[in-house]
Amino acid sequence: MFRLFLSKYTKPQKRMKALFITSALTAALLTSCSGSNKKADDSSSVVSEAPVENNVDLKGRWTIECIVFNDSLTVTPSSEVPGVAQYAVFEDGSFSFNTNCNSIQGEYQLKGDSILIPVSLSTEMACDNMATEDAIRKILPGIYTVSMENDSTVRLVASSPAGYILLRRADDNK
Repeated sequence: MFRLFLSKYTKPQKRMKALFITSALTAALLTSCSGSNKKADDSSSVVSEAPVENNVDLKGRWTIECIVFNDSLTVTPSSEVPGVAQYAVFEDGSFSFNTNCNSIQGEYQLKGDSILIPVSLSTEMACDNMATEDAIRKILPGIYTVSMENDSTVRLVASSPAGYILLRRADDNK
């Protein structure tokens, strides 16, 4: 049912339209992963047109907090499989998303606040709960910007309106 819902409501959109919509909604995306239907105040959706310098340091291990597709569709790994660490690791141009079952790997390109994260390798074992993995596989190809908050939270923003992956720096990073 989850895959059917995703395929129905996450069709690709034209990049320019998605860029405009996502830029306008960036302020609204700073909310938690509760998936609530709260509407952002119109004044909070104003985005500066000034060039953004990126100070994002993705290197290390990051806990996957949530994957959000829209206001009503959110996957929260800690709720899907409680007690199991589901995380992402970024190292010198390579990445790995590790779910409770499989891993998704490849090389990423970061330039300013733009990021490309194409999947090039993944394991495909069947597992009891694959909600996190299915969500990552669906949203990852659409990720195109990255922002960091307080050196501990990273938001990977997709080209679809309101879509993103929220990561928190894992405690075991050195």
